[in-house]
Amino acid sequence: MKEFLQKLKGFITTKHFVKQTGYILLTYIIIIGGIILYLDAYTNHGEKIKVPRLLGMHVSKAGTILEELDLKMELLDSIYRPDLPTGTILSQDPLPTNKSLVFVKSGRIIRVSVSKRSQLVQMPSLIDKSQRFAESVLTNRGLKYRIQYVPTSEANGAVLKQLYKGREIKEGVRIPVGAVVTIVVGQNDTGMPALIPNLVGITISEAKGRLGSTSLLLQIASCEGCVTGEDSTAAKIYSQSPEFIEGVELPAGTTIMINATKE
Repeated sequence: MKEFLQKLKGFITTKHFVKQTGYILLTYIIIIGGIILYLDAYTNHGEKIKVPRLLGMHVSKAGTILEELDLKMELLDSIYRPDLPTGTILSQDPLPTNKSLVFVKSGRIIRVSVSKRSQLVQMPSLIDKSQRFAESVLTNRGLKYRIQYVPTSEANGAVLKQLYKGREIKEGVRIPVGAVVTIVVGQNDTGMPALIPNLVGITISEAKGRLGSTSLLLQIASCEGCVTGEDSTAAKIYSQSPEFIEGVELPAGTTIMINATKE
């Protein structure tokens, strides 16, 4: 054993062994160093990019800034904000580095939400409704309106047509918040006095037929369960004002207010 150790010691201390061992170590160092350099380059190890503040900035300007930093942008949502120019950034993720202390690497996606000034709402059905009711509904939906009066033999003060950009617009059509809707309102104050009719228990369509040959006007105060124009036509009247009194006449142009329900 002692002789073996002496031979091993003699071999280890030879120039040939030292030289071969040096080659092996150098090769190992080169391989490990190459791997480290490759991983650094592939993963951007140690790279730190500050996330800029984008809030309040227009989306096009923010996109340019991010591109210069080798970052990307993704639009998450558009939020209705009529007080801001369209495309103003309202939120970002991640937050700016000066607030979040977060650094990112190149290629990172910054997600933003921006403002928009147009929001769509559905056009309501205003036909046969009173002018005051129509004005209230349009205002509550964020729509503007103008009134156009026309002579009519139908309900005095009731909406006869609803127009958008000069054309009739149907219920349910989506238009921008703030759009101007024209409501055509009928006016009628001529004719002979007429007896108060009894409209309770008949449909709105039948009531219009009865009043068509008189100087009285019909206006729908409410129509429970009515969604479409057909619902309103077929709905049955359960109350009216003025109430029916046999033999009593009303001045020409008087409006009879009715409440109806869809059966």
